[in-house]
Amino acid sequence: MSRSLIVIPSRYGSTRFPGKSLALIAGKPLVQWVWESVSKSATATQVVVATDDARIADAVAAFGGTVVMTSPDHCSGTDRMAEVASKIPADIYVNVQGDEPLLPAGEVDALIEGLAASPATPMATLAHRIHDEAEWRSPEVVKVVTTTARQALYFSRSPLPFARAWSPSMTVWRHVGIYAFRAQALTQFVSWAPSMLETTESLEQLRALENGMPILVLPTQFRCRGVDRPEDVPAVEAELLQRAVA
Repeated sequence: MSRSLIVIPSRYGSTRFPGKSLALIAGKPLVQWVWESVSKSATATQVVVATDDARIADAVAAFGGTVVMTSPDHCSGTDRMAEVASKIPADIYVNVQGDEPLLPAGEVDALIEGLAASPATPMATLAHRIHDEAEWRSPEVVKVVTTTARQALYFSRSPLPFARAWSPSMTVWRHVGIYAFRAQALTQFVSWAPSMLETTESLEQLRALENGMPILVLPTQFRCRGVDRPEDVPAVEAELLQRAVA
């Protein structure tokens, strides 16, 4: 049986929300909500938080989570995950962003199972349908287009695909920023220098496409609602509390 490791990269510094990982939401730090949710995975072998900050490490230890200390020099969560991979062997590594407390474990399972079922595929991610024009036009929303076999063609912050006018009947997809890598693909990915398109769009996944690494894009019903700024906390907190009593 293959071994799958969920890694939650977590850092203290954040331009828009310093200390975000430890921000209290309904009495718990954000990183705890993420860890508790994905720890319900029926597929993953283990869940770890990867950090370079003692404050985050102490908070994770306090709620019983597993911490892997990593270098402070990493430029991205994928680089941090690759260091974890050098310490903990697995077949599949899943990068779960530390600001997605509403991500259900079932979505992580679907991603792992989808990659496992496609042996020739090195990397996979998720996307959901966009039904709102403002969402499609927003540069804060990453869009993706794929082949008929669900292989990513391109990711962009621009409306994708281009259309002269929005129509609700358009089939357009929003990328959900969770990635699953096979071990060899992860090692290869971090060996490449940041690419031109990656730097231009500020989208790390474009490094894979520019270097010819296929990305499988699996459809999901899960709609992103992460914690990017302090003002995001009330809505996320309300939904978490609603789930708790459901």
